[in-house]
Amino acid sequence: MNTSPIRVYADTSVFGGVFDEIFETASRAFFQQVTDGRFQLVISPVVQQEISAAPARVQEWVEDLASLADFIDSTEEALQLRQAYLNAGIVTIKSVADAFHVALATVARCRLIISWNFKHIVHFQKIPLYQGINLVNGYEAIHIYSPLEVLNYEG
Repeated sequence: MNTSPIRVYADTSVFGGVFDEIFETASRAFFQQVTDGRFQLVISPVVQQEISAAPARVQEWVEDLASLADFIDSTEEALQLRQAYLNAGIVTIKSVADAFHVALATVARCRLIISWNFKHIVHFQKIPLYQGINLVNGYEAIHIYSPLEVLNYEG
């Protein structure tokens, strides 16, 4: 069955997870599936900015994946959606970057966001709120998971 890759936004935590003892196995397995063509990796300016402050090995990992990634731009549309998340109280201004990750992925029409951020993104109380704001604003509900939940264990 030849299907097109699933468009996936990986936030910064997944890239850093490659070098974290707890998250390494699942993070590397996810990126292997990007390399294998199962996922179309989407990278935003927020991820790029956060990666620029990361250790060199994380920056090098992103550079190695760059040819496989779709680099998207920040848009006024994404800024407005981010503000809608803030207005709804999903996160506070202290977590504005987390809201921006979700908004950018939504506006870029990603099917999934993957993250290790269990406080502000991959959280059972916040996911339906993000989805509700998306639907009210004319977007599809985006699916948010940790890398462990999107791996293909059959292949």
